[in-house]
Amino acid sequence: MAARSRWFSRSHRRDAAIDAAGAVTLSGVDENRNAEDEQALVERARADPSAFAELYRRYLPRVHAFAYRRTGRVETAEDITSAAFERAMRGLGQFQWQPGGFGPWLFRIVANELADQYRQTGRATSDRARGAAQRLAGDEPDDPAELVQARDEVAEVLAAMNLLTPRYQQALSLRYLSGLTADEAASAMGTSKPTMAVVVFRATRALRQVLKKDGGA
Repeated sequence: MAARSRWFSRSHRRDAAIDAAGAVTLSGVDENRNAEDEQALVERARADPSAFAELYRRYLPRVHAFAYRRTGRVETAEDITSAAFERAMRGLGQFQWQPGGFGPWLFRIVANELADQYRQTGRATSDRARGAAQRLAGDEPDDPAELVQARDEVAEVLAAMNLLTPRYQQALSLRYLSGLTADEAASAMGTSKPTMAVVVFRATRALRQVLKKDGGA
């Protein structure tokens, strides 16, 4: 328990460099890490807290950055980060190694924690979401990612995302806010890349419909 407290301490999480991890994918991290070494580390972590602590240190900046980009709040991101690693530690016994490794599984847990957070805090619309609707109610974008990548509208879109189903929130978050590649995001969702693309497109279309509805309110 004492060791766990050190891993999940607020000061440790706050010291994580949010911006430094911003655009790096898990694939980029894994280029400097032997997959077999990580698989062996995961196996040890099932029974050895120090091995799990190493996994924590490897993934902390990425997880914290993902949670921060989705919530926009440092303390909420810290709470999500703690909850996700706690859940990962409890569930490690059931984890089965898949192509892509430990990372996609961990990010799926983070996405689930984020969805739980928004279910608990409610789904009220905001003035910012309505403002986004007025700007985004035009023609369909060439790229569905446009809604969540437009820098000037990120805050508004994040607010509107809270109105989507948990599955759609998870798909958009993993694909565009986590720093994962398309393959990694699909793995984190537990689906194929083509299926993930369909879900993301439908989620983006649903997001646009929410924005239009709120904009006309």
